[in-house]
Amino acid sequence: MWKDFRKDLPSHSFLIVAALIALYPFIYMIMTSFKSNVEFYHNYFGISLPLHFDNYVVAWQAISPYLLNSALFAASGVIIMALTGSLAGYSFARLRYRGKPVIFMVVISLLMIPGLLTLIPLFLEMKGLRLLNSRIGMILAFAAGGQAFTIFVFRQSIASLPEELFEAARIDGYSEVRVYLNIVLPLSKPIIGTVSIFNLLSIWNNYLLPLVLINSQGKYPITVGLMAFRGQFVYNAQYGPMFAGYTIASLPLLLLFLFTMRLFMRGLTAGSIKM
Repeated sequence: MWKDFRKDLPSHSFLIVAALIALYPFIYMIMTSFKSNVEFYHNYFGISLPLHFDNYVVAWQAISPYLLNSALFAASGVIIMALTGSLAGYSFARLRYRGKPVIFMVVISLLMIPGLLTLIPLFLEMKGLRLLNSRIGMILAFAAGGQAFTIFVFRQSIASLPEELFEAARIDGYSEVRVYLNIVLPLSKPIIGTVSIFNLLSIWNNYLLPLVLINSQGKYPITVGLMAFRGQFVYNAQYGPMFAGYTIASLPLLLLFLFTMRLFMRGLTAGSIKM
């Protein structure tokens, strides 16, 4: 045991140091969020007492509209992508119709196109539909942006399900709608969770798309809203509320990771073991 401990000590020490280096910016952000301006300038790196919880009240009042907008965009976009992606994935995996391989290859080819190349066409399309500077337009843009990846993942997952399940359901008189609702969706829960997490992270962290499609500050998501928030408090040299706002903005994704990590891992390993 002592030999194993001495053998693993260098690698474990390196990993501990690396973890502390990675976590220190987050720790520093939390420490600074409780400081006044005087404490910030006199004790830049350490903890200062007393703790100023009023910084969080000020920050919440400033960024809560942006958080609500991001929650609306992310939840709506994820629901639309999960619904349409699972339907399209089921179609590509289990239905037979002319031209299916070609259509699927066209959809998959969209994964090779960088999002920046579609930004101007998307802007012109939203302008033509009169959906610029609207929450509905943002939801539709976000939902469309992740369709290719979502369809591909659902298609691969549904194609790996045993064919006997579908044959037995059709013998019992199930329609395609009942097969989708009673067989595909229950067996695809891990994949739905994984795809939803991926897409939610993509929508929540997207900065460029809302910056282009929205020009009203009241409709900004948290990524764009934080820039306006930062300018407001940097100009007034209020660093405590500014870092409190950063901390609040990081909590939703942190909580999402903590509560969905097991579902995420189940989705990643789904289909890796052939029954």
